[in-house]
Formats: sequence, C-alpha cells, structure tokens
Amino acid sequence: MLCSTVRMRWNGQRVGETDAAALAGLDRDGGIVRSVTTPEFAGITFHEVLAKSALNHVPGASAMPFDWTVNPYRGCSHACVYCFARGTHTYLDLDGGRDFDTQIVVKINVAEVLAAEVRRGSWGREHVALGTNTDPYQRAEGRYRLMPGIIDALASSGTPLSILTKGTLLRRDLPLLAAAHDEVDVSLAFSIAVFDDALQSALEPGTPTAAARLATVRAAAAAGFRPTVFLMPVLPHLTDSIAQLDDALRRIREAGAARVVYGALHLRPGVKPWFFSWLTRERPELVGSYRGLFPGVSATTPAAYRQWLARRMRPLLRAHRLDGRDETELPTRTRRGAASAPPAVRTTGASAVPTPQTTAAARLF
Repeated sequence: MLCSTVRMRWNGQRVGETDAAALAGLDRDGGIVRSVTTPEFAGITFHEVLAKSALNHVPGASAMPFDWTVNPYRGCSHACVYCFARGTHTYLDLDGGRDFDTQIVVKINVAEVLAAEVRRGSWGREHVALGTNTDPYQRAEGRYRLMPGIIDALASSGTPLSILTKGTLLRRDLPLLAAAHDEVDVSLAFSIAVFDDALQSALEPGTPTAAARLATVRAAAAAGFRPTVFLMPVLPHLTDSIAQLDDALRRIREAGAARVVYGALHLRPGVKPWFFSWLTRERPELVGSYRGLFPGVSATTPAAYRQWLARRMRPLLRAHRLDGRDETELPTRTRRGAASAPPAVRTTGASAVPTPQTTAAARLF
C-alpha cells in the first residue's frame, strides 16, 4: 500500500498554532492538525486536516457523468481567475478570491480513509472521478504525495477512476497509473484553456505553461493511454478567434490527444466578482461586452454564443481529425448509482461575439 499519513520536513517551514475561532470552517471539514508555511510556497498556507471521509457522493440532480469523487485538496494554488470552484471555499469560512489561491486545505490521511471505505462490502466499485473540484496535481502534491496512495487504494479495490488535471506532476505517477490500468479502467484528461503564454500567465498564474501540459499529454499517450484535452473555458474575445482555436487544436492533435471537449466560460456567483475584478484591471475594454454576456446573476452565456462557438469549432475539429464535442454533449448518468463515464482505453503500443456556458453546480466534497 503506497499510503501513509504525511509529515513534511521543509527547509525554513513555519508551523503555526491553530486558531480554532479563525479556522472554524476547517474544523467542520475535518480535525485540523496544523498550519504550515514555507519559503518554497511563498504566500501560501497549508492547513493539514484529518479527513473524516474520502468518497464524496455527487447529488442526484447533478449533470455530472459520475456518482463519486475524491478531492485530496481544497483551494488551489493554480489560482485560475475563472475557476468555478472558488465559491466552495466560503463553506470553510474563507473567501473565494485570494483565500482560495493561498489557503490550501490538505487532507493528509485521505488515502488511508479511502482505502478503508473501498474495502467495505457495501462499496459497489463505481467510477470515481478526481480533479472535479480542485486539481489533485497542483504544486502541493509534489510535497504531500497523496495521489499515489489514492490511485493504489482505488485500483486495489477494483474501482475504475478518471483524472482531470492542469498539473504536469501527473507524469510522476504514469507508471503507477499504467499498472492500475492493468486492473481497472483508468482515463486521463488534461485541461488546457489558454495557449498564449502571456495571457495564460495572467489568467492562470500558478499553472504550468500550455507547452508543458501538452508534453504531459504526449507522455500519457506514449504510456498507452488515449488522453482527452478539455479546451475550456473558451473565453469570449480572448481565446475564441478562428486563429486561436485552430492553433490550439493543431497543438492538441500533435501532442497525441484522442479527443477534445470544449465549452465556453461560465461564471458562478462566487466566481463572477473575482473574474470581473481581474477583467476591469487587465482588459477594461471588454467589461461592457462581458456584462452583456453575463447580465445580472446569469452564470452562463446566451445560447446564441454557444451555438456560434459550436459552428466555429466543428469544421476545425474535422480539419484536425479530432473527436470533439461540446461539454453539454458529454454522457450523463443513466441510472442511480451508475455513471456513463467516458471509456478508458489504453492501447498497447473575430466576428461579433455574443459569449460562455455551464455544467450543473454540485458541491463535490
């Protein structure tokens, strides 16, 4: 078993005293062990907690094509301005802006708890999705190494799994994932939304470059997987020109991806203020257009924009010989307790822009 409760020794780390009043939300999530800062992660505090459970059941009303998730981290140092999960940090009495980027909850015992849960006779070995809320391969994973234990627990119990990540650290676990796929279905997907380095750095300041993520796609393909790339969110006026989409699909194809899923930006209530703050600061000339696309409390772009985007994408997907679909075309659960998840296959060898969309919100913890 590749899991053990983690106790890190970081040079220069500071271990803070737990303030129960200030971290009341974290105490609800699990027993907090300690809070850690280190020069290697300047400006970030890791709150280590003992999780009470690992498997999270997706609400029945959700459109997500799976019933179960595991999230080893809450909050995400990728710091993507548009991240749909920002609002979930408020459940911890933290804010969905800077706190989401810098106050990272680490479930240090998640692998052990998961292993116990999937050993139960009542566990049905249903598909488990990782990366549905915050990224399991964000930078902290390089230190805490929670994913190997999670992968081992799932594979050892005969539980199929899928991973969605922006992190290149997944390459570390490719041998383990390949071995797991000898026992269960394993599917890998990579989120790459922005291919311009300057814009990517502004929108996703804590993420690896698109080139680095494409190299990880290539490594996954070389390991025998058929990786999917999530080209989303597509951002109106920023990443949706024909030239930009064509370049993105060309690079995705060259990296060896088998499929592309695309979708327009959506701004849930906890995300919209943070995104508009960034837009006002970085691209003020687009604020008026975005307010028209996301009026009032609307989280999604008009249907007209989504249809416009689909008409733009379809011929490009054909030209690059890529299997591609809009996120709304993904399989959905066909019955309670079952998911029609994407099959996991491992081989042996600028017109006027109307704007984005959403999948059903679910609290996936």
